[in-house]
Amino acid sequence: MDLEGASVLVTGGASGIGEASARRLSLLGAKPVICDLNEEKGKAVASELKGEFVKTDVSDTDQVLAAIDAALDLGPLRALVNGAGIGNASRTVNREGTPFPLDQFEFVLRVNLVGSFNCLRLAAAAMSKLDPVDEDGQRGAIVNIASVAAFDGQIGQAAYSASKGGIVGLTLPVARDLSAIGIRVNCIAPGLIDTPIYGQGEGSDKFKANLGRNVLFPKRLGYASELASMVAECITNDYMNGETLRVDGGIRMPPK
Repeated sequence: MDLEGASVLVTGGASGIGEASARRLSLLGAKPVICDLNEEKGKAVASELKGEFVKTDVSDTDQVLAAIDAALDLGPLRALVNGAGIGNASRTVNREGTPFPLDQFEFVLRVNLVGSFNCLRLAAAAMSKLDPVDEDGQRGAIVNIASVAAFDGQIGQAAYSASKGGIVGLTLPVARDLSAIGIRVNCIAPGLIDTPIYGQGEGSDKFKANLGRNVLFPKRLGYASELASMVAECITNDYMNGETLRVDGGIRMPPK
């Protein structure tokens, strides 16, 4: 898949893995549309990469369609990186006997799982109307971002793990669905990645170093650029389809 002159949609593109993916794809000639709720950071990234920013709640169909329209104005939409996501750490029943609030559980699933599928279905529909790029009939590629929590969910991660497990679970059937229109779908399950979620400063550095000791090798948190490299490979490697890849330094997460 040659991305020169094409547009790509990157949700959660204002920071972390999404931002790194947008930067990597931009180097390959793509024009990124940054979909995020953080206007300040999103606009800055889009401006630097000569793309566009669209404030986007990924679970809102109209807002996602607006982002797709912006992408099509830049060039044929050939890729989607589903990077938007949130977490909510809470035990199913806490030490005081209070159950996990159901509305919080539903909210995490709505953003992470329903939002990912919403972006996927709408982007794929737009891609289906484009001319194929090669003799195989390829029209586009989609990368879903899950997490190793889909497999090794820790204490307090019921909602997050369920949402990411759902993303893993939908990847193969959706790849099979979209094979008829020449769209490939893959999934990446990151491990512990050094993103802004951990904060900054001496305390943050010590915390991250302690987390890194659990990684098999190398014993550190992963870099967002290392995830972006795999995102780019899944998009540009025409024989990569229907797979979920752990990018985690070999870690298997302990219960806590």
